[in-house]
Amino acid sequence: MDAHRPRTSLWHDSLGRAATRSAQLLLVLILVSILVWGLRQVTLVVIPVIIATILAAAVSPVVSFLRRRGVPSGLATVLSMAVGLGALGTVLWFVGRAVRDEWGELVAAAGEGLDQLQEFLTQGPFDLGEEPFAELRDQATELATSDAVQTGAVAGVTAAVEIATGTVLGLVVLFFLLRDSRTIWSFFLRPLDAAHRARADRIGSEAVDVLGGYVRGTAIVAAVDATVIGAALFILGIPLALPLATIVFLGAFIPLLGATLAGTLAALVALVSDGPVTALIVVAVVIGVNQLEGNLLEPVVLGRALHLHPLAILLALTAGTILAGIVGALLSVPIAAVAWTVVSAWRAPQDEPDEAGADPGEPGRSDVAVESMGSTVADG
Repeated sequence: MDAHRPRTSLWHDSLGRAATRSAQLLLVLILVSILVWGLRQVTLVVIPVIIATILAAAVSPVVSFLRRRGVPSGLATVLSMAVGLGALGTVLWFVGRAVRDEWGELVAAAGEGLDQLQEFLTQGPFDLGEEPFAELRDQATELATSDAVQTGAVAGVTAAVEIATGTVLGLVVLFFLLRDSRTIWSFFLRPLDAAHRARADRIGSEAVDVLGGYVRGTAIVAAVDATVIGAALFILGIPLALPLATIVFLGAFIPLLGATLAGTLAALVALVSDGPVTALIVVAVVIGVNQLEGNLLEPVVLGRALHLHPLAILLALTAGTILAGIVGALLSVPIAAVAWTVVSAWRAPQDEPDEAGADPGEPGRSDVAVESMGSTVADG
């Protein structure tokens, strides 16, 4: 009878299997934590590379279009980057000019609004008195002259140097990603066998399609938001209408929170400069634009690019902000979208045999995939 009794051990019952899975989960979490810690030590390299990859996925169709028209690969890359950087520089020049021209008016209006608020709080129904505000001014003056602020100024100079270095590095990486992505992608696929290489190639193609679609779609939605809200601010005569519209455009790249925060800033400026009625009009415009974005623009324009639940987006935003601040908030959602696409594509059924056996370096479907990543056509 003992010979027919099933063999059991501490690791084969239900509790043992749960313990094994728990140990595996802890090991994975430890490895992920070590990886995140290591990446945070080299953020000066990691962040420019990630940003360059996202931009390459978005700009690669332009480079591919120029190459198909007979433009050499290097020249197509340079032209695409020059047009993009020129457009960005033009926008920043207009924003800086608007800030310079209207900053004095906004500061004067803000000072007047704060004086009115203080008068209302000290002499109105609250009757708070002058003492709390005098203490607040003293604390602000002490903070402005403290060693912490001076140390922060030194840290700000260091951060500016790091930003300049990261920008140069990102531009160089972007250039090579747009020009030589065939070589780079084939290098990473080289250790795989034919079947796994085709699968990885398909996954990479889908991931880059989603990433590029997300960036381009978000840019279109952001442009619509900024145009409508900026036009409303301009018609209402709000100071800094162009800079505020630019902030709305940039804020749209942070899902759920960015557009709301940018609209709130625009409403506050309207409140300070023109009073509560104008501020309420701005709030109504922002709410209407948000409804248009959520119910029409995002489903139509983004479509396939962002198949993430709002809770997943919120968690990605939170984690990205904790790990890398505002840059993490900007990058967390596209990274999460790509990660989910990779997982979904990996679990999807394999391609047909004639496609699965194709080598990424040979003509066929893989060339289309590499082409979508901004790959180059070998000269000659």
